[in-house]
Amino acid sequence: MKLQNDTFLRALCKLPTEYTPIWLMRQAGRYLPEYRRTRSEAGSFMRLATNPHYACEVTLQPVDRYPLDAAILFSDILTIPDAMGLGLSFVAGEGPKFEKPVQDEAAVKALYVPDPADKLKYVTDAVCEIKRALNNRIPLIGFSGSPFTLACYMVEGGSSANYRKVKEMMYRRPDLFNAILEKNTDAVIAYLNAQIDSGVDAVMVFDTWGGTLSHETYLQFSLPCLKRIVNSVKRERHGQKIPTIVFTKGCAPWIKEISEIGADAMGVDWTVSLGEVRALTQDRVALQGNLDPSVLFAGTEVVREQARKVIEDFGKVSNGGHVFNLGHGIDKDTDPEVVAALVDEVHSYSRKFHSR
Repeated sequence: MKLQNDTFLRALCKLPTEYTPIWLMRQAGRYLPEYRRTRSEAGSFMRLATNPHYACEVTLQPVDRYPLDAAILFSDILTIPDAMGLGLSFVAGEGPKFEKPVQDEAAVKALYVPDPADKLKYVTDAVCEIKRALNNRIPLIGFSGSPFTLACYMVEGGSSANYRKVKEMMYRRPDLFNAILEKNTDAVIAYLNAQIDSGVDAVMVFDTWGGTLSHETYLQFSLPCLKRIVNSVKRERHGQKIPTIVFTKGCAPWIKEISEIGADAMGVDWTVSLGEVRALTQDRVALQGNLDPSVLFAGTEVVREQARKVIEDFGKVSNGGHVFNLGHGIDKDTDPEVVAALVDEVHSYSRKFHSR
């Protein structure tokens, strides 16, 4: 059945749209009181994320509250290394932890590509349930962490302030590090393809920590993995195109290179000008972004003003090509009413920039 609102997909495919579509990274999250209630009912983040019913419930919460143009699967970027048997847990105030970090040859050798139909079935089950609940209202985005970002957590054993362990391995034992990236890349491809088979309408790769790399090491260790993923995931299902989005936080030094890997869209953070990125990439790809999430703390009038500036920066749209988003995930302390003003402003103000 045809989607009731396919504006997001049309924008990614650079087809004409009446307005600039909007969704928000981390839109199903702690800033919403309904999410906090469901999280409390689930008892823990892992129970929330691994239960298809709960995942469906929280995925729909923001799109039931706001007229967003896409839903994104509620899950975590660390599902793949958890399915590899590394023992993921979330410690209050500390974030994710792995019981078995990957720090030596034996640990690298033990890595395997998990079968999405086995240890990741709760994710594909959630996709199926969410698609039924959405009932073709808006598209559903599937996602994965990038091979490099996953490797950061796997080697460090959790979050890190300086990525010392992962960078030490990268420089001292590039053979070991490449073996991790190779396995992660295979796993991401299988995982995203399983999500596509289950019904997602677009897929996104979050290269959250790619921007911590030097210019040379990004081109050596992160970009090739992203290119292989983009060239290996299924690009259509039942005749429907499945667009791909790649987002490297801190992407400014590699905009041209990222735009050439074959993705339909590139996410950009707030440190760059959308207009300049558009000129540099010559409209080769659609752009997603790029309001600073901190703007949402400044009140509705400032939010509306800054949203207009982002739309103006991208400029006139003869075809699609811009998906409005934040430059990174929404902060947990954001006022939900300010988000309502942002969505309203993007939908109303952007119409004058689209050809009739």
